[in-house]
Amino acid sequence: MNNPIYQTVILGGGFAGLFTALHLAHEHYPRSVILIDSSERFCFKPLLYEYFSGEMDANQVVPRFEELLKDSGVIFVQDTVQSIDLHGREVKLTSGDCYNYSNLVLGLGSVTGYFGVEGAKDYAFDFRTQENAIALDRHLRDCLQQAVQIEDPEQRRRLLTVAAIGGGPSGVEMAATLADLLPHWYEALGGNPQEVRVVLINHGKEILKGDINSHLRETAEQELEKRAVPVELIAGAEATAIRRDSVEYKRDGKSEILSASTTIWTSGTATHPLIKNLQIPDEHRDKHGRVHVTPTLQLPDFPEVFAGGDCAVDVQSSTVEGREYEHLELHQDLISNSSESHDTKPLPPTAQVAYQQGAAIAHNLKAIALGHEPKPAQINLRGTLLKLGLENSAANIYDVFEVTGEVGHLIRQGTYLELLPTPVHNFKVTTNWLKDEIFHEHMNSGDGVKQAVKVAQVVGGVVVGAIVAKKLLNMLSHDDRDQKS
Repeated sequence: MNNPIYQTVILGGGFAGLFTALHLAHEHYPRSVILIDSSERFCFKPLLYEYFSGEMDANQVVPRFEELLKDSGVIFVQDTVQSIDLHGREVKLTSGDCYNYSNLVLGLGSVTGYFGVEGAKDYAFDFRTQENAIALDRHLRDCLQQAVQIEDPEQRRRLLTVAAIGGGPSGVEMAATLADLLPHWYEALGGNPQEVRVVLINHGKEILKGDINSHLRETAEQELEKRAVPVELIAGAEATAIRRDSVEYKRDGKSEILSASTTIWTSGTATHPLIKNLQIPDEHRDKHGRVHVTPTLQLPDFPEVFAGGDCAVDVQSSTVEGREYEHLELHQDLISNSSESHDTKPLPPTAQVAYQQGAAIAHNLKAIALGHEPKPAQINLRGTLLKLGLENSAANIYDVFEVTGEVGHLIRQGTYLELLPTPVHNFKVTTNWLKDEIFHEHMNSGDGVKQAVKVAQVVGGVVVGAIVAKKLLNMLSHDDRDQKS
């Protein structure tokens, strides 16, 4: 008789998969844990813009799995999954290796969806990985270098035009970042920064339509116009083809062409092929092929299998202080903890949701291993964060606070830094000290400061507190100097 296998295999090192592994290690899970991912690095996607712009470095945004999992007891395997046999409880890898499991966690995420648009896969840049960011950086710098040496205005205009396809949060954040960054790069080469064009092409009439950030639409539209070069919005335009140096689209029934040497695809995602190939009935999938999970995040037909993140549909409450959201596109800009909610809606596939799902899956795996019943996952939403340029963001908290500009940027960055899965005990001790010493010392320094402090303390804990505190200290120091002078 074969000995039973008691090991948990986690497929995918995104937020759901990685944080399942980290929480299992933290909870001293009594079984072996194997995490499999095709990349050697975890990608903290909400901060990929900061990595691209140079605001943050690789160790912060794309740390290696081996470093994150060091001394955790979790075995990391860098390989690509070839197939999943749910009935045989076996995972096959392209290397030829096979892993059997007692429990499986599906955290495979999603893939870029091109929706049949001609040339999109071949000529449009994706922006989901470190490799994507590096490739886009090199291409854009090459275009700028060529443009500064070309006298022909039409060729220069094409080289200096960037098109972002999709007016969801990813498109808005990308367009805003580039509209601040590229003029700076081009001016450093000796070019006229005002010649740079950033164009956002959106299928709908409104940006952020149907997204959890939709209530930030007016703010986003205003901020897009305030960038170093204003972002040009082409609304109600359906992209029909992407060429090497142009974008073809239809608007009001007419075909038009935008001459652009750079096109970035931010128009949505598709279900991972491995998830589509799972041996489960259609009634346990949504219309996109993602798997339904029970309140405990298990597959209905295979309770030994858990799923979270973009590849699963966790249908439960998702309300932020009474506001209901129907999320239509992938984005990672949700932050933690909310009030209780009651209406049943699919949870948005965001980083914070996947992070919490990972913790819930880990808790339930340990419960099963100890002979206890798994419990329904409690996913709490608190608000939204949207990057709107270099050192500029909008943070909406509880639909009560909306903070924009540099303080909004500090809150956004600090909130995400709080989630970074790295062993930063000494840093957190330091930030606790900064928070205590600076915040409480200056609590009576003025209404504006108190409001910023209140928001920072509500939102992000020690890291946000420390980052905003340092900024406030600088502001207070300037005020003191001004008063003395």
